[in-house]
Amino acid sequence: MSSKPVVSPQERASPDVSTVWHPDWPCPAGRMLRHQRRGPLDPSYRIDERTGTHWRGIRTMEGPATLSIRQAPAGEVHAAAWGPGAAWAITSVPGLLGAYDDPSTFEPQHPLLVEALRRHPHVRFGGSGLVMQALIPSIIEQKVTGQEALAGYRALVTRYGEPAPGAPEELRLRVPPDAATVRMIPSWSWLEMHIDHARSRAMVTAARVAEALERHDGPADLERRLCSLPGIGVWTSAEVRSRALGDPDAVSFGDYHVAKDVGWAMTGEEFDDQQLAEFLEPWRPQRNRAVALIMLAKGMRPRHGARMAPRTHLPGRTPGR
Repeated sequence: MSSKPVVSPQERASPDVSTVWHPDWPCPAGRMLRHQRRGPLDPSYRIDERTGTHWRGIRTMEGPATLSIRQAPAGEVHAAAWGPGAAWAITSVPGLLGAYDDPSTFEPQHPLLVEALRRHPHVRFGGSGLVMQALIPSIIEQKVTGQEALAGYRALVTRYGEPAPGAPEELRLRVPPDAATVRMIPSWSWLEMHIDHARSRAMVTAARVAEALERHDGPADLERRLCSLPGIGVWTSAEVRSRALGDPDAVSFGDYHVAKDVGWAMTGEEFDDQQLAEFLEPWRPQRNRAVALIMLAKGMRPRHGARMAPRTHLPGRTPGR
């Protein structure tokens, strides 16, 4: 039996724009990119395991785009993009992979962090530049289990997104819905996607000012704008700034695990948010870099307690599933 030759997806459709980028540090492109993925079944993010290519369906200010990124063994990054937002997508690649983050000014000030920085000198934060694409799933993730959050975002993108331009059909890659579409989703449809009124209202409110959010003037300004919206607090703001801006100071206060993990790693006792804030203050404005290095050095605390259970009171949910 003869087998068909494997054809790289990049060879099936010529991109609108492409480039080869050479990082000036040992950039782990795959690990940086995975920070943008919302679970292994995210419809807007696919990985072609045969070629090691990461595919993203993105919604830029210039329109939808498909972005593919593959890192060669020598370290150079091959990027290609399709669609109305292709040019913007290509220019975003260095920032997405951490080129504009400067870890050289970080002062470890603690033996554990000194050792962590020695072992991991190239820890960087990358930003997609896409506020709404980071904000919508972050709102969906508020106060629910990870399983419920990922399922809700997957349903939203599958139902209301659109096929990613130029992407290979077999990937079934999709671009998340635009702000206008989010504003028009009826209340019953949100509930069918297991997204309650509080979270859907926060997304619709944000969608009404989406353009203003995208035109922020840096992390502090974006945090101010986000936290002025009902249903968006410090946790959601940090999650957005981390993914969209690569903000090394964006600590997710209010997270179920972060404070407890840092406290356990540094003292053997779990912190609350106030203790975490006091502990991290010497590292401002790179507090989240300190958190990342602590987690690399010590990992997460042992999980012995009960986990949050998925809710069963929303329409369409079968108890126990």
